[in-house]
Amino acid sequence: MHRIEFLKRLALLGAVDLPLKMSSSEFAEDTPISSKTAARMLKQLEDEELIDRTIVAGGQLVSLTHNGVNILRREYEDYRHIFSVNGGGQEIEMYGHVVTGLGEGQYYIGQEGYRKQFEEKLHFMPFPGTLNIRLTGFSVDVLDRKGIRASILISGFTDGERTFGACRCYPVEMEGIHVAIVVPERSHYPTDLLEIIAPMNLRKVLKLQDGDEVRVVAMENFLGE
Repeated sequence: MHRIEFLKRLALLGAVDLPLKMSSSEFAEDTPISSKTAARMLKQLEDEELIDRTIVAGGQLVSLTHNGVNILRREYEDYRHIFSVNGGGQEIEMYGHVVTGLGEGQYYIGQEGYRKQFEEKLHFMPFPGTLNIRLTGFSVDVLDRKGIRASILISGFTDGERTFGACRCYPVEMEGIHVAIVVPERSHYPTDLLEIIAPMNLRKVLKLQDGDEVRVVAMENFLGE
């Protein structure tokens, strides 16, 4: 059995919400393997920090760690993508971790030529700065697909001294808050890095720190084939 199958079996037995008490032989009864193999796999999952395990009288207490749950979550998103029907309006979830940006977001978002368009086309005045998210797993590929639809063009402009390029915005949500992904049209920005603008300081409102996992939600019909 692959480790994902082990994690899935543990989750189905309830090891996500509460520590699950069991012996290796009891776990083997629910899988097509021997108790010796089950014990070895449980130790491997513990070493990889995918489960927490405490030996107690009559067995052990086992629970999935944050890393273990994330592996199952990414597997779930892969299957949702495989079996989703394009254009059906189904939610698409992207997961990533908060990272520190280069500090340029505040400067660009603060330009009047951008701010007027953000307010007119996105219907909110963005906080002067961006939240940077490093995508993980399948999420990296979601926006790196040709034919993305429903983007909003923010036109380039000049302030008399320098020229500012155009960008596209993609309406999404974070924790029920309407925000937008900003993608410069001419940029070599990494495809696994998202810049999010919002009407408030997301770090403060959502109490986010570098390394925290976040979920970004878009609709299936926002994306191309």
